[in-house]
Amino acid sequence: MRKKPKNTIAGSPLFSALRIVLLCSILFVVGLLLLASMFGGTFGASHKLTLDFIGSLQSAVTGVASGVTAIKDDYIALWNVRAENKRLLTLVDKYLSELGEYREGYSSYLHLQELLEFKEKHDFNPLSARVVGKEPAYWYQTIVVDLGENDDVLEGMIAFAPGGVVGQVIQTGERYSKILLANAPSSAIDAMIQKNRMRGILKGAGERGYVLHYVLKNADVSVGDTVVTAGIGGVFPAGIPLGKVSVVHKKRRGMFLEIEVKPDVDFQKLEFVFIDPTDRKKILKEMNLSTER
Repeated sequence: MRKKPKNTIAGSPLFSALRIVLLCSILFVVGLLLLASMFGGTFGASHKLTLDFIGSLQSAVTGVASGVTAIKDDYIALWNVRAENKRLLTLVDKYLSELGEYREGYSSYLHLQELLEFKEKHDFNPLSARVVGKEPAYWYQTIVVDLGENDDVLEGMIAFAPGGVVGQVIQTGERYSKILLANAPSSAIDAMIQKNRMRGILKGAGERGYVLHYVLKNADVSVGDTVVTAGIGGVFPAGIPLGKVSVVHKKRRGMFLEIEVKPDVDFQKLEFVFIDPTDRKKILKEMNLSTER
């Protein structure tokens, strides 16, 4: 294809010089007309044309200047808003962090107050222990606390929380002890339904809580009934809360109900426990009983 010839006249230096001369001439004429309008005694057609031209030019210049000023003001205002927004976001993050700390402090205060009330309402002087570890094995679900033989903790002692029974000490070291949780499948507690004193064996069922066995089908058992320790055998004192009946199964075969019980203690959120310093092994030995089931 043939290339189009370039427009050499429009882009030449001579053409540019002519444009400059023309522009200067127009400005010169406008200036003369303006002077004539200022110093002339009467307003003729030339004065009117000059006034219209100058007025239009001034209006255009004023409009452009106003637009530039508005854009500048809007930009500055937007920049200030962004800076203020950034500052406010920083303050929000700071206050949210402080609010989280205050909530945690208040939650800890309520928890410690609950522990103190539990400790004060019991006749014995329980040992306060912090939970420092968990062993979530299926059959032996245990926790480790920061009290041991140096703190007079012995195997067989019972651990409580404000909600009720936590479990039983099964192993002790000099500074730490291991507690078998009451909801572990290997755990069994003599229990009874508080309202009618019907007794059974409460077996741990892990995440399901407990299952109460050996309660006759004709027993009056309803969802929401409170289950407490029966106190048989000397291991657990009587009347300590264990949980609430959540489901009652009446099977066609057999003479017993199968009762699911929801624990009063939240085993997933244990932070502190109380250990009853009563030597349960000594009691069992005096009664010629054993902790084995």
